[in-house]
Amino acid sequence: MNSKELVIEAGKTEGQYWRDLWKYRELFYFLAWRDILVRYKQTVIGMAWALIRPFLTMVVFTFVFGSLAKLPPEGNTPYPIMVFAALLPWQFFSGALSECSNSLVNNANLLAKVYFPRLIVPTSAVIVSFVDFLISGMILLGLMAYYNYVPDWRILTLPLFILIAFAASIGAGLWLAALTVEYRDFRYVVPFIVQFGLYVSPVGFSSKVIEERFSEQLRLLYSLNPMVGVIDGFRWAILGGESQIYMPGFLLSLGFVILLLVSGIWYFRRMERTFADVI
Repeated sequence: MNSKELVIEAGKTEGQYWRDLWKYRELFYFLAWRDILVRYKQTVIGMAWALIRPFLTMVVFTFVFGSLAKLPPEGNTPYPIMVFAALLPWQFFSGALSECSNSLVNNANLLAKVYFPRLIVPTSAVIVSFVDFLISGMILLGLMAYYNYVPDWRILTLPLFILIAFAASIGAGLWLAALTVEYRDFRYVVPFIVQFGLYVSPVGFSSKVIEERFSEQLRLLYSLNPMVGVIDGFRWAILGGESQIYMPGFLLSLGFVILLLVSGIWYFRRMERTFADVI
C-alpha cells in the first residue's frame, strides 16, 4: 500500500517551503471554500450583498461627484460605467485587505496545532474577495446593456490588470496579516486605511482630474498609490478609446505593486516562524 509521508528535517524546512505550498494546495482550496460559505451563511439574500453594496456605492458616487461636484467623465462614457469600472478593482482590493488582515488571528487554533505553509491562509482569504469581484461584474454588464455601451478590443487585456490587482491585494494583505498578529491594534487601523484609500483613489472621479489640476511631480507622487495604476488600467481596458493611461504614472504604480508583493512575501516569511508563539 502506497502512502505519502511528510518528512521535516532540521535545516531543510526553508528549502521545502515552496514545494510544500503545492503539496498543501488542497488545504488552500478548503480554506477558501470555507471562507466563502461562512461569508454568506445565514444571510437573508446571500450573495446578492455582493451586488447591492457596489451598486449603492456607484449610485452615491455618481450623484456626489457627477451631479453635485460636476466632475467630468472620461470622454463620452456614462458616469456610472466610469465609476463602476473603478469600483470593481477597488472592492476586490479593499475586501482582500479586510479578509487577509484577520485571517491568521481567525485561524489561531489551526496555526498552533498543525504544520503547513502559513502563506496559504492569507492568500486563500483573497479568493473570497475575488468571488465578490466576479459577482459584481454582472452589474457592469447590466450597465453596459442599459447604456448600449460596447467595449472595444482593449477588453481582452483586462486579465492582465486583474493579475496586477491580485499582486497588489496579496502584497498589502501579507503585510497586514503579519502586522495584525504582532500588533492587534491593526484590526482597528485596517478599516480606516480602506475608507481613506477609497477617497484618495480615483474611484468616484477620473484620473484626468489630477492631470488637469496638479503638477507633473504631484501626479507621479499620486501614482505611488498602488490602486491608481490598477484602476486606470481597468478603465483603459473597459472604456476603450474614451480612456487613456498616463504611462509614467502607471509604470511607477506597477513598480510599487511589485515592490509591495516582494516585500510582503519577505516580511511574512520573516515573521512566520513566530506566529504560533505570538498568536
